[in-house]
Amino acid sequence: MLNADLLDTRRPKPAFGQWLLNQKNRTDAIGELAQAAARDPGFPREGTADAVSCRLNAVGADGELHAALEDATLDWLSY
Repeated sequence: MLNADLLDTRRPKPAFGQWLLNQKNRTDAIGELAQAAARDPGFPREGTADAVSCRLNAVGADGELHAALEDATLDWLSY
């Protein structure tokens, strides 16, 4: 019998912040959020989706970026 751990060859999931920054070439709202994140020196690059939400609140981001964050979180969870 094979050990299930040996069959699991998935790479560890990147931090949400890193994953989001890698989405900057997308042509949707998630791409716009990623581009804004890349321009923000205070963006939590190794942070969670909650940390990104806190950052959006701190900088007074509009509702569209918060909606994009919700979509991005769902995409990241399915990654």
